[in-house]
Amino acid sequence: MISNQVLQNTLDGLKGIARVELCVMDVDGKEVASTMDMGNCTKTALEFVISPADSQVIQGYQYFKIYDETQLEYILVAGGTGEDVYIIGKMVAFQIQNLLVAYKERFDKDNFIKNLLLDNLLLVDIYSRAKKLHIQTDVARVAMIVETANGKDFNVLDMVRAYLGANSRDFVTAVDESNVIVIKDLEDADSNKEIEKTAKGIVAHLKKENVKGIRVSYGTVIREIKEVSRSYKEAKMALDVGKIFFDDRNIIAYSELGIGRLIYQLPIPLCKMFIREIFDGKSPDEFDEETLTTIHKFFENNLNVSETSRQLFIHRNTLVYRLDKLQKSTGLDLRIFEDAITFKIALMVVKYMKYMENLEY
Repeated sequence: MISNQVLQNTLDGLKGIARVELCVMDVDGKEVASTMDMGNCTKTALEFVISPADSQVIQGYQYFKIYDETQLEYILVAGGTGEDVYIIGKMVAFQIQNLLVAYKERFDKDNFIKNLLLDNLLLVDIYSRAKKLHIQTDVARVAMIVETANGKDFNVLDMVRAYLGANSRDFVTAVDESNVIVIKDLEDADSNKEIEKTAKGIVAHLKKENVKGIRVSYGTVIREIKEVSRSYKEAKMALDVGKIFFDDRNIIAYSELGIGRLIYQLPIPLCKMFIREIFDGKSPDEFDEETLTTIHKFFENNLNVSETSRQLFIHRNTLVYRLDKLQKSTGLDLRIFEDAITFKIALMVVKYMKYMENLEY
């Protein structure tokens, strides 16, 4: 079904070209879109609906029936009864019928993509329906998720569609009020650059439209249509893990998640047991701000004492003193690679646990 707004825009445009007043009604005689005041013509429209004629002049207006295949969908009324009005009316009816076909095809494709993402199709159905809908099955694609803080208050779906272009081979759909899903058709040999360019473009476009809290995530590139759901699941994980461990970034790829991907899949009881065993029940993020700054800077500089002390503007011996103090309180010497890894994982585990606890409230 075509939206009323699209029909109204179509009638306004056609009236501007043909200089003929137009009105579209549904099969119950209710006005859907119009450029003129038809008054109360419901009874007349209903009589035309049950008549065998496909076009008819009634009370100074030209009436036409518009079908969706064999199903009567709309009644078109053109103001006037002359030969020119009849021809214009037939052309408008033909245009709206083409819109019906286009929208139905887009709806069918949208429905197919949603079922594909949610694993609701058998393998044989995937390929048979893709063939019927003229969707290529063996091209490179990637699933992308666009999340915003505005949710349903902004029509993000239409904004993303507008950015990608109506004639693109990409699929844009939505499964909830806050996320838009893009199945991106890839052309460049270097697909990662193309994906990153698209992601940055979407973010920039939405920012211009004053959309807030934009995050874009994407999965790995797939080359078979049956693998689309896998790329989508990867994009979903990238979106969640990105909020925990990469909260300063608004674009995140599944391939960039690293160890965060593993920690995200750990059960909370196991995480609590790990922290309790390593730190004797204490939390590794409860140190004073100076100690935490030292720890993070030390990790940033790949456990390099000299470079870390230089960036912190402290003497090397002062940094060594802080690391010794930390070793006494935790039993972990961050200058030893194995201990540093343990401490780094512990910090990430605590961050993950806090994020999950906040979701429960």
